[in-house]
Amino acid sequence: MPQVALTTDIGEGYGRWTLADDEALLDVVTAANIACGFHAGDPSIMRHTCGVSVANGVSIGAQVSYRDLHGFGRRFIAYTRQDLTDDLLYQMGALDVFAHLAGGRIDYVRAHGALYNASATVTEHAQAIVDATKEYNADLPLLCQVGTETWRLGQEAGLRVVAEAFVDRAYTPQGLLVPRTEPDAMLADPAAAAARAVEMVTDGEITAIDGSRIKIKAEAILVHCDTAGAVDIARDTRKALEAAGVELIPIN
Repeated sequence: MPQVALTTDIGEGYGRWTLADDEALLDVVTAANIACGFHAGDPSIMRHTCGVSVANGVSIGAQVSYRDLHGFGRRFIAYTRQDLTDDLLYQMGALDVFAHLAGGRIDYVRAHGALYNASATVTEHAQAIVDATKEYNADLPLLCQVGTETWRLGQEAGLRVVAEAFVDRAYTPQGLLVPRTEPDAMLADPAAAAARAVEMVTDGEITAIDGSRIKIKAEAILVHCDTAGAVDIARDTRKALEAAGVELIPIN
């Protein structure tokens, strides 16, 4: 039976501001990429999100980012390798407290936004993600896309790298994500997203934005919480995967 983790970026509000229906998403997904305060989230949100995740049996992922609260982590920031490593460790430590208070732990690591995209090709930033993960806990899985610098360096460092794919994002013919600034970057139709998720997991192929077919490896698939209709996409995706005989699993 094929297996996959269904994940979402979550805990991305701040203070009185709420981005998504976190409670509903945490009823559907098997793993939660929780914001660690540098692009979104605050201590109370982190604590609450960890608590709900543990109560629901959902894995906790440290969703680390550039220090860019104003820009939601979607702007590239030039860091040295050591400075970025230290910023990522700081975020992991912050989330770790609330995970433990909830009776859980950090189960895996994943980069957010501009850091995720940049580390696909920027070696120094990919190396910082790998360094921080190894220093925090070398046994933790690291989520990233196959063929990126993060994937290559993670494998070289002996980390367990988990192949991530995206339910609600378009792909280039090279297998990378279409930038959000492009008009067709997001896939917000629940039925279409669910069908593509099944295709990713069972066939290992999808259609790129130019119509070409590309290979894809999907051990974890992501629905962004801020995509229009995210809860419906997540529910339809889970239902379609289960109907196709795919087992939904946590990440640990």
